[in-house]
Amino acid sequence: MLGPVILAASRSDRMRRLVSAAPVTKPVVDRFIPGETVDEIVPIVQDLTGKGLELTMDVVGEDITTPAQAEAARDAYLELVDRLKPLDLGTRAEMSVKLSMFGQALDGGHELALKNVRPVVEAAAEIGTTVTLDAEDHTTLDSMFAIHEELRKDFPQTGCVIQAYLFRTEADARRLADSGSRVRLVKGAYKEPAEVAYQQKHEIDKAYVRILRTLMEGEGYPMIGSHDPRLISIAQELARSAGRKLDEYEFQMLYGIRSEEHLRLAAEGHRMRVYTAYGTDWYGYFMRRLAEKPANLRFFARSMVTKG
Repeated sequence: MLGPVILAASRSDRMRRLVSAAPVTKPVVDRFIPGETVDEIVPIVQDLTGKGLELTMDVVGEDITTPAQAEAARDAYLELVDRLKPLDLGTRAEMSVKLSMFGQALDGGHELALKNVRPVVEAAAEIGTTVTLDAEDHTTLDSMFAIHEELRKDFPQTGCVIQAYLFRTEADARRLADSGSRVRLVKGAYKEPAEVAYQQKHEIDKAYVRILRTLMEGEGYPMIGSHDPRLISIAQELARSAGRKLDEYEFQMLYGIRSEEHLRLAAEGHRMRVYTAYGTDWYGYFMRRLAEKPANLRFFARSMVTKG
């Protein structure tokens, strides 16, 4: 059970110092988190979009404990929007946000998160792009979906994320598909109890396909968040069966993982969006990614060897 061990390490100041000081750490982190500042990330945006790829940008951050920190997260995204504006990329560069960064877990967190995220969504719309609300653990989802529904009243292009391993997600997918939402479907990576989530890979994969079929046959815009070659192939077949054109759905993958596949899909005419995280709090993001799904360790190790 590596997940709880890695998650504990992510909260340890001693481990933070040890990992940060290790000579091997920076090259690994740089491969998956390509910058700490907006100045560093803008050239990455220009490089990827120049190759025909699209991006969703995540300003990393962990352990928001005060309203001031939540406001700082809001301001970091507003700075990103300001820097994206002269690039005139429109929806080729959108943003992903975790509502926990905007104060969702604090006292009065639902209202605080909505208050903080709305200016980001407004600013994104002003430069012709949008925001996707990331999914976190199952206890946060009712709040996330309520905020998503509220934002869509004024900004219907606002997206959200659903997780195939949760039992509730098939019903969520039907509701979102009927409402014409932009929806990113991922397998799910948090440590969830058996009472609310499938625990076996084959069960999760089957649920993913069922939910993806619902999204493809619905009125919304499906975003396939997976690196799994089999699921990517199935997604293409489901899109064809549903009569969807290439610009009526998209693939999404993490920066630094299967980079050659990003380019292959884009070359075939697919919309291929790269989830690109940046920021100074890379340690929390990096360790949490491993804790959420220890199988990602294989991705990181393989990518260090193949550089592709």
